[in-house]
Amino acid sequence: MVKRIAIQGIVGSFHDIAAHKYFAGDELEIICCDTFEDVFAQMAADPDMLGMVAIENTIAGSLLHNYELLRDSGTVIVGEHKLRISHSLMCLPDESWDDIVEVNSHPVALMQCRNFLHRHPKFKIVETSDTAGSAKDISEHQLRGHAAICSKFAAPLYGLKILEEGIETNKHNFTRFLILSHPDKVVHYIDPHKSNKSSIVFTLPHSEGSLSQVLSILSFYRINLTKIQSLPIIGQEWEYMFYIDLTYDDYTRYRQSVDAIRPLISKLSILGEYLDGKSTI
Repeated sequence: MVKRIAIQGIVGSFHDIAAHKYFAGDELEIICCDTFEDVFAQMAADPDMLGMVAIENTIAGSLLHNYELLRDSGTVIVGEHKLRISHSLMCLPDESWDDIVEVNSHPVALMQCRNFLHRHPKFKIVETSDTAGSAKDISEHQLRGHAAICSKFAAPLYGLKILEEGIETNKHNFTRFLILSHPDKVVHYIDPHKSNKSSIVFTLPHSEGSLSQVLSILSFYRINLTKIQSLPIIGQEWEYMFYIDLTYDDYTRYRQSVDAIRPLISKLSILGEYLDGKSTI
């Protein structure tokens, strides 16, 4: 059965690569979207469609807006994938280093290649909306003197030549992607009782020690907290929503810990119970 997956970006983007690595061996139909809002809109229109959404990067940090989109959408996390992000510089096949005057890419990719770009001060740096999209534009419009920073996998897709691989500053740069499902379809992708990771979101009363009490209870139940992200609640000054990732080796004990913190918090939502993702290159 063909899996339909909505991603932000185009074929050859890191979202596309992550989807194919996570669903290796499956037949996929990739639905390319301009924005993350479009990804969630596509999923809302088709309950059978999955979504692949970046949520954090080891260098750039969390994609805060995607936390809000995830919470508001009602979709459920059914998996995750951690992809090593390696960037390459590519151009039209008949051009060389001496021809390049402008480099195009997404601002996050440009930031991740800051040291490389610093060594080439003659390059004009121009931000674009997508890494692979930059390669596609150079190819389609035959933009001479332009080079794109994106995954090496985009080069053969768009007929470009790689000038240099591995130009990212940090060689341990990973992006974590979430696989999302309509809540009615979760059973097709994960049995929560076989999960070992959970993402939850909740609000706390504006009182002293409220967060530390929650964390103490989780520790008592031997639940490992791997990430905590706070976001302000719009219109409620100095109040926050807390997004927390938990790992565990006993599902029953994990659910007991969630029940134990309920009296201390409000608006608790379990965003997903899934398997801790493996890292790939």
